[in-house]
Amino acid sequence: MKPSLQAVIIDDDPAALESLEQWLMLADIQVQPFSDARKALEILQPDYPGIVISDIRMPGMDGMSLLKAVDKRIPVILITGHGGISQAVEAMKLGAYDFVEKPYKPDRLVDMVKRACEQRQVTLAMAPQHQQSTDDGLENFVIGHSDSIRVLRQQIRGLAQVNADVIIAGETGTGKERVARSLHKLSIRRDHPFVAINVAAIPENLLESELFGHEAGSFTGAVKSQPGIFEAANNGILFLDEIESMPMAFQIKLLRVLQEREVTRVGSRKPISLNVRIISATKEDLRQAATAGRFREDLYYRLMVADIHLPPLRDRPGDIPLLFGHFLREAAAANQLPAPELSYEDLVALEMHEWPGNVRELKHTAERYLLTHSFNDISIQELLQLGSTNRLAPSSEEGSLTARLEQVEKALLSAELAHHKGSIKEVMEVLDLPRRTLNQKMQKYGLRREDFI
Repeated sequence: MKPSLQAVIIDDDPAALESLEQWLMLADIQVQPFSDARKALEILQPDYPGIVISDIRMPGMDGMSLLKAVDKRIPVILITGHGGISQAVEAMKLGAYDFVEKPYKPDRLVDMVKRACEQRQVTLAMAPQHQQSTDDGLENFVIGHSDSIRVLRQQIRGLAQVNADVIIAGETGTGKERVARSLHKLSIRRDHPFVAINVAAIPENLLESELFGHEAGSFTGAVKSQPGIFEAANNGILFLDEIESMPMAFQIKLLRVLQEREVTRVGSRKPISLNVRIISATKEDLRQAATAGRFREDLYYRLMVADIHLPPLRDRPGDIPLLFGHFLREAAAANQLPAPELSYEDLVALEMHEWPGNVRELKHTAERYLLTHSFNDISIQELLQLGSTNRLAPSSEEGSLTARLEQVEKALLSAELAHHKGSIKEVMEVLDLPRRTLNQKMQKYGLRREDFI
């Protein structure tokens, strides 16, 4: 189940070439060695599935010339015994993945190569020609017609086909676990466990035993051996939610597990091999957290082979009626109640609400609306106004009257298009707008008829 990692290695020194080949082969990396960069270039086509490791000083074609000739999407690691800061800077400007000076630590180079190989797999998987057909049901699981959601589904389909670790970033309630489950559903690990854990919910003193497991007698109350969450997820996917809340002291232990792909239970000295894909979720910018010293930088780079950013609901208002209707029908079926029809005013209220809780808040609102409407005949606008933190307003930020009116106009147009299922004729009649004016306004606000059909 492990991904096939491949590398072309180039060095005119036979001893150095043989040594590097042995180190990489011991790390389960498929190697094609070359003593001449020009011959290596023949197989380094844009669709080559691996990476390149090359010495810089070589006769015929040197490493810098090779770097310029290779497709920019193929990671190239350059090695030199005569390097300097200026040469390293030049290499990075030309697009080198990394620059290593001799003598180097083989373990460090192998880890760098693995990360570069994983990044290459992500790049290939995200290329359009590698996309799967859309008959996988993802449209019914990750719902929306907006451009951002179409891109998200494309990312999910691509990343599902590789084993690279992924960070999913987004505000609270944007559906990070749902995306993680989609990656599992479409991956080669679909028949193996998907284990989700909220890191913030585990007390710090229990974190190690919960994740790594423990042996009987390893601490007070440990009456029997217990496997940890990592073992439970073996061969499958482990979803670490709110990874940003992990204590700094524990992050170094997690880093070691991810690097070695083995875990040792508390109270034991016997490591257990792991074959698990890690998907992490965060509501913070981990790069900024690492810069600020709140998160280990080395752990961030270990986790972030690939990343997915989920848009907040307010950035895709055209999806709100579609999502609300979906959740309303789900709630109606679960409670054996008829789903109420939405009015134009209901759609306007949905469009104009800010949804600070994103999709999760929208789902809960749909469930509340079903129950309260069934007994009290309450409108969505009234329901939203009941919450002290909810309010029907275009924006909480300062803005000109023109900007606020435009926001209201966009919400009204979007709601009307959703209500009439994209019928331009009906929207023209209801709003008493000429076709040309309606088309201009739709173009101005980025509204497309097909998104509402």
